[in-house]
Amino acid sequence: MAYLGKGLGSLTTANITVDTMTGNGSTTTMTITLAKGVNSVNDISAYVSGVMQRPGTDYTLSGSTLTFTTAPANGLKVVAISHGDSYLDNVADATVITESFADGAVTDVKVGSLSASKLTGALPAGSAANLTNLNAAQLTGALPAMATGNLTGITSYTKSASDPVVTTNPSGGVGTLWVNSSSGEVYSCTDATAGENVWTNVGGGSGDIQPYHGWGSNYAFSSNGSGATQGWGNTNTIDKFAFNSSANATDVGDSQLARRNSGGAFSTTHGYNAGGGGSASVIDKYAFASNGNATVVGNLTSGSQAETGTGCSSETYGYAAGGDPTASSNKIHKYAFASDANATNVGLLTTIGRTDRPAMTQSTTYGYCQGGGSSYVIDKWSFASDGNATNVGVLNSGFGSTTTCAGVSSSTVGHTCGGGAMASRSSKIEKHSFASDGDATNVGSLTLQEGKNGGYGTSSQTHGHVAGGSQANGTSASGDSVNKFSFSSDAIAVDTTQNLTLGRGLGGAAQY
Repeated sequence: MAYLGKGLGSLTTANITVDTMTGNGSTTTMTITLAKGVNSVNDISAYVSGVMQRPGTDYTLSGSTLTFTTAPANGLKVVAISHGDSYLDNVADATVITESFADGAVTDVKVGSLSASKLTGALPAGSAANLTNLNAAQLTGALPAMATGNLTGITSYTKSASDPVVTTNPSGGVGTLWVNSSSGEVYSCTDATAGENVWTNVGGGSGDIQPYHGWGSNYAFSSNGSGATQGWGNTNTIDKFAFNSSANATDVGDSQLARRNSGGAFSTTHGYNAGGGGSASVIDKYAFASNGNATVVGNLTSGSQAETGTGCSSETYGYAAGGDPTASSNKIHKYAFASDANATNVGLLTTIGRTDRPAMTQSTTYGYCQGGGSSYVIDKWSFASDGNATNVGVLNSGFGSTTTCAGVSSSTVGHTCGGGAMASRSSKIEKHSFASDGDATNVGSLTLQEGKNGGYGTSSQTHGHVAGGSQANGTSASGDSVNKFSFSSDAIAVDTTQNLTLGRGLGGAAQY
């Protein structure tokens, strides 16, 4: 608030402490070091594997004990940042005179530290053992001769003209500070996973730096499609269901066109549907934050409709590939999330005729297309540069069918789920590695009651989800159930007891 008179001569630096632990799946409490001036749970920022938690909802504070509503999963890095109130630590030059101090008022305990600018000359004779717990920000010049072993408790930090990136591996690990000397932004490393570091903005600016994995933390979306409940006609319904809930899906809006076999993609804020259904080349999008209808934002390339194609996403672009059994069916289309515009053709799959809905997955750096039509091929293409796909493996020979599959991506592997012709549904789940090229292996199955044909594949951080799709019993009935399977162990999927608003499959999927 405003006040009369002169302002303060100087202000303090940030008052922040950082504590860490590793989740074990059962421990819900964490003892933290409170920064000076912390008064409530809202003064604590908690992150689980780089994902910010909600104060008062996902965790509470009592004294110096942080209690999580749900125990962090085994192996996940937990970081708690305590933000205290600022306090005046330096007095501006020439603002205090001798009469300002009572006799004996300036004691040793009140002279806690000196600004680096005041340490320009030689230090008086003294024991170097007394130079402990210096802040690294004060050590900007040359030190006088002393035993460096006495410099204990120095905070690790880096000063640079640019921001850190996810591949910036800090030598000090979690808690390392990064100061951008150009913008003034300050970041703290809250997850020191090599090559996938998370840098959390703790300065006056905004925007965290963290790897893109393509998974969601909140909801899965299922758009368009067809099924027995519509007499095998197409629908434009957009459903969503929560990853961490048993509640059924809700109808949250409509796509611009009633169609099936659209390619789904997702940015951090919107879900997308591209092509599908006969001659449709439309790309539309819908907002995650608010329920509502999709709006048209562009079209696929001329003469291509991605009929029976699918889609995947990088951090900045949506992709659609495969489609009708013509020369256009091996095209790879991409469109930008940052601006509404038509797609461009950026490359080709290794084979044509990738019809009947191949599965598509994504790592942080590559898009993958698995199967499609009579092909067992696994292709990949780079997100960093436009170009043709390369063949990196094949699906498992015992898969049974490569058509109408669902694609699900974890941070390390792509999963191809279900599929098959009308009378020969497959419930198998197989996976291929993102780290090294190679063939897929069979690792589990969807629930025996409903092997999914044309299901909607989505991914949370810990599980793959396959919603809807036709049943395994050889009938044309269309399911509305939601299966999920764990990324940490190869096993049979379970029925979540959740249901879509209507039984259908062969549509676009997204998550956030």
